[in-house]
Amino acid sequence: MEKEKRSSLVMFLISMRAVLWGFLGVRKRSGQDADMASVTFVHIVLAGILGAIIFMAILLMIVKAVVTN
Repeated sequence: MEKEKRSSLVMFLISMRAVLWGFLGVRKRSGQDADMASVTFVHIVLAGILGAIIFMAILLMIVKAVVTN
């Protein structure tokens, strides 16, 4: 059971990496194919939502820092 949890965490981290590369917009075809062969749809959706939340939080912090000065 612990091995299954670890495997799920590793798969989620691989999904998160794929989503972050997608946000950046730069990805080799071979890397994309390898990621898509090993990740699940649910992990990609969750990683995308988490990535969007992190991105929005960073933007809000930048705007808040600029507006207060």
